[in-house]
Amino acid sequence: MQQLFPEAPADRSDDLSDDELAELYAADHRPPHPHRPWVLANMVVSLDGATAVDGVSGHLGGDGDRRVFRAIRSLPDVIMAGSGTVVAENYGAPTMTEELRAARVARGQAPIPELAVVSNSLGLDPGSRLFEADHRPIIVTSPTSPVDRRAELADVADVLMIEPAEPATTGVDLGAALTALHERGHRVVLVEGGPALNGQLVAEGLVDEWCVSIAADVVGGTSKRMVEGPALPADHSLTLRRVLEHDGTLFLRYTAR
Repeated sequence: MQQLFPEAPADRSDDLSDDELAELYAADHRPPHPHRPWVLANMVVSLDGATAVDGVSGHLGGDGDRRVFRAIRSLPDVIMAGSGTVVAENYGAPTMTEELRAARVARGQAPIPELAVVSNSLGLDPGSRLFEADHRPIIVTSPTSPVDRRAELADVADVLMIEPAEPATTGVDLGAALTALHERGHRVVLVEGGPALNGQLVAEGLVDEWCVSIAADVVGGTSKRMVEGPALPADHSLTLRRVLEHDGTLFLRYTAR
């Protein structure tokens, strides 16, 4: 894993082990906000901007992306994803090696992150692997979601119903949701998409950091871009913090200005 633009000391130009990758990402500066967690979005895209092949992202990125993915997943208190992504990618409870668990505990975190699923339709199968583990996921929803589905999912998950800041708001108020997670003691949230969730967060100015893997593939097709929604104003420019490379795939870290 070659560092082309390292924040670490300049002589760190050799390949990085999994433990070194995790240490590198964990050492990045993520200053806390007063009322919400630091929000880190992580996505993999092809060279031509596709976020999925045959509906899933797992075909992109290769071994290097999987290694960086594990390192980034070791950072947050909560991993957040939209229900569409959770279903398409067949999410289960987060897993960590013993080494990563120990590093998290040493930083004052739980051994593994919690998983939060954003859904207003609550079209989730209580029998799916998402709900198999003892580590109950958080279902983030709104007062407009189906009451009967809330009750059903409450048997297998912690249902967090978010009262919107604006009464007329439909869907999940993500700013209020992040505040609620902050009140539960969470300081870093990792967002894994999909594009609609990313778009809403970016539009509301809630993404502090982007980690983007650019796979050395051109796939064509009609896959969505990593942010979906209306055009954004020009003040969403970012600062490049680091570039890593492995087998032609680039791993970029940006922060909001």
